[in-house]
Amino acid sequence: MGPRRDIDTIGLELILSDLELVDRRIDRCLKASKGGDKKPLEEAEIFKRLKAHLEEGKPARSFPCDQEEREIIADVPMLSNKPVIYVANMSEAEFAAGDVHQNPLYREVEEVAREEHSLVVPVCGKLEEEIAQMEPEDKLMFLTDLGLTESGLDRLIKAGYDLLGLISYLTAGKPEVRAWTIKKGTKAPQAAGKIHSDFERGFIRAEVVAYDDLMACGSMAAAKEKGLVRSEGKEYVMKDGDIVLFRFNV
Repeated sequence: MGPRRDIDTIGLELILSDLELVDRRIDRCLKASKGGDKKPLEEAEIFKRLKAHLEEGKPARSFPCDQEEREIIADVPMLSNKPVIYVANMSEAEFAAGDVHQNPLYREVEEVAREEHSLVVPVCGKLEEEIAQMEPEDKLMFLTDLGLTESGLDRLIKAGYDLLGLISYLTAGKPEVRAWTIKKGTKAPQAAGKIHSDFERGFIRAEVVAYDDLMACGSMAAAKEKGLVRSEGKEYVMKDGDIVLFRFNV
């Protein structure tokens, strides 16, 4: 019994639950169309196609449709339409060897993930347990000895952000340094609005420096001297790791 069979078994249970939701949605659309409205009929046809897709044992997230149809079916809270990350628990020896892809079961999970546009992250539960109990300096040395740059937990978090289309920017002041999570493609005023609505309403500009640039310079003053602190306006699209000071007036 391989991982594909395990994945299929769990997936089938989710699909059966989703089929009930889709059937109810089709009934609602057909009832709403009795008044002569064509839109519910059009939606019913989309959900009938989706039902056929689910009945083939395929998850809703792999349903072939355009963006408009995707937004329509997103209105139904289907479990098989949720983004998925598969976490493959590998052995210490496989991580020490530096190539988890040699494991045929891992390759099988990768194939499943590729078919349904999901992600797979290899971890070693035993190593993660050891890392969690270490001091930061010891943790870095331990990972370096294994040829790794970050823990499995860190890789899992990054994969989750990537799958959900999220990035983080930072604000740094006397009280605290804080990360704010936003959608990829968010512009500066809307990013400022994550902190407070006044920041978005009265947005003037954003003073921005990239995280790597600030770390290389050692201070904001040094970064400014090198011209690495930029003044960005309302059309600036935020980037992951931006360190920002928002200027606003209300």
